[in-house]
Amino acid sequence: MEAVAQTSRAAVRMRDARPAHPLAPHNPISKPRNVCPELDCVRDVFGADLLQHAELRAERVGTGADRALIAMGALDEDAYVRALAAGLGVPFAELDDLPREACPLSDARLIEAAAAGIAILRTEDGPAWLIAPRHLAARRLIELIGGGKAPPRQFRLTTTARLDRFVQRAAGAAWAEQAANGLARERPLVSAAPLHRRHAWRTRLALMLALTAVSLGFAAAPLAAEAVLALFFIAWLALRLATALVPRPRERPPAARADRDLPVYTVIAALYREARSVRGLLHAIERLDYPREKLDILLAVEADDRETRAAIADYAGPLPLRIVVVPAGKPRTKPRALNAALAFARGHYTVVYDAEDRPEPDQLRLAEAAFAINDDRLACVQARLSIDNTDDGWLARIFTAEYAGQFDVFLDGLGALGMPLPLGGSSNHFATAVLREAGAWDAWNVTEDADLGMRLARLGLRAAMINSTTYEEAPSRLMPWLRQRTRWFKGWMRTWCVHMRRPFALWRELGPRGFVGFQLSVGGNVLAALVHPLFLFASIAAARAGAPVWTTDDAVLVAVYGVSVLAGYASSSVLCTIGLSRRGLARNAWVLLSMPVHWLLLSWAAWRALYQLLTAPYAWEKTEHGLARHSRRTARRTQALIALEREVAAAQAAGGLAQINRGERRAPWRPRAQP
Repeated sequence: MEAVAQTSRAAVRMRDARPAHPLAPHNPISKPRNVCPELDCVRDVFGADLLQHAELRAERVGTGADRALIAMGALDEDAYVRALAAGLGVPFAELDDLPREACPLSDARLIEAAAAGIAILRTEDGPAWLIAPRHLAARRLIELIGGGKAPPRQFRLTTTARLDRFVQRAAGAAWAEQAANGLARERPLVSAAPLHRRHAWRTRLALMLALTAVSLGFAAAPLAAEAVLALFFIAWLALRLATALVPRPRERPPAARADRDLPVYTVIAALYREARSVRGLLHAIERLDYPREKLDILLAVEADDRETRAAIADYAGPLPLRIVVVPAGKPRTKPRALNAALAFARGHYTVVYDAEDRPEPDQLRLAEAAFAINDDRLACVQARLSIDNTDDGWLARIFTAEYAGQFDVFLDGLGALGMPLPLGGSSNHFATAVLREAGAWDAWNVTEDADLGMRLARLGLRAAMINSTTYEEAPSRLMPWLRQRTRWFKGWMRTWCVHMRRPFALWRELGPRGFVGFQLSVGGNVLAALVHPLFLFASIAAARAGAPVWTTDDAVLVAVYGVSVLAGYASSSVLCTIGLSRRGLARNAWVLLSMPVHWLLLSWAAWRALYQLLTAPYAWEKTEHGLARHSRRTARRTQALIALEREVAAAQAAGGLAQINRGERRAPWRPRAQP
């Protein structure tokens, strides 16, 4: 037990305090000593009460008692695996100086080994299995080796962190290449990456034909071309209104699932220059109502981002974090970092969060339940996004209204209409295996979320909304807002161009309804912002001159332009008002009176995006976070605490506190729900 003795200082220090750990039951039930043999290697180090709590927790969660002990913070994984290796007579593999030649797997298979937690090594005794024990692996090893079914020399034990580092070092070039160009290499026609010459001519030809057709249309029949443009704009508005009016299917409440039946869930966050925000994200993940033993948390951080890595290192909480250092390379985008982290994901499901995200505690359970009650065609569920710093100013307030219309009305309606969802950039929950088979994220697209939603639909898969909210921070200053919106518009333009490379194939794969939905939800979103100032200018100029600006022989267009502009304001206001009402924020609807100003800003961002699409298509303009001055969530918690203090004070004054303590009230007090 020498290995255990060297690593037991922290465990001994915590031995007496452990029975009060929040993961431990208050009234332990006696169990046989060897119900969890994976604890035998540390039974001489820890107290019986703590080990019993770990065994009970393991039975409840459906995992190994070693994972429960580690989740309690009694010892770290490195200490446990060393103790397990010593107890089984199996060498512990440090891996720090292990040469690449010691592993016969190809780079691709070695990367897969990181997610599986098992690889093969060449040793003096012949081939040996390298295992990083997870879930119930320690118990299985004990049954296998301790039962004499396999000799110890056929195994080497290590930790997940050490295996990850070895894979990143040994297969680093292949890993970085896969993260950047995996989709482009396997399916070049659905990637925004620069095309090989044999494919590039198709895009150039399609673009030339489209520009030629538009130019000839305006030259030969300007009235007809303008009318078509206006009709497309109005069709986009009609779709938005339809999503507000379509009946929603009644949601079945998800059945309660026991902790032991829940799968491992991977949480990925791609972080860059997020030292101010990462601690809040980690605290939000701590509050998720999901067994900690079944959380697989991956933080993807750029190699040169020392500040964010230092902020993560300062975190001393109980979460099982794994840091994935994204190798330097191009393109330097969020989807490339997500792909790098996905290679190490071991969860059955995977969710993506941003640094500023604060998900509701029930979100993982609701997402898992949605997958469980649907068929295998459901590849992704999208949580609703809501702005938390609404009171930071006009931009944050109108952002709040816009998100309410988008996530509480529009996307919900698209799903009810059976159309593909352009996903939001955060709180997307995926079936991990399906995500990998679909090619994961396109590292060359700056709106990887919308692109992935369309790609899943082209594969015959579905995305749906779930009734759980993630709170986000919106830019409250103009230039950060403009850079963010420019990136979004540029990505939507790029997404439309990529998927329209083969329009007939897109029609076959999406079907007529999906094809129209794609044109209006992605293409229409961009086109509306681009043509709005033209329509507005034409309407104003024609009204002042008494005739249309572009033509002089059809005054009907004056009405078309004016109706299009007013209908755009009206439809957006309707969506946002409905969304704010559903969100309980109707008092903020007054901000919609400034919709004309907001649309002009959107047009500015769209034209700026079009310029960048031609000059810098892969540039990623970073949005700074951690700058919010207000928080609706914090305000609600404060109000609830104040209300509680007042009720307790009133009860004390009335002499009723003793009744409260004896439980003689008919129902426990709960703070009133607020938006």
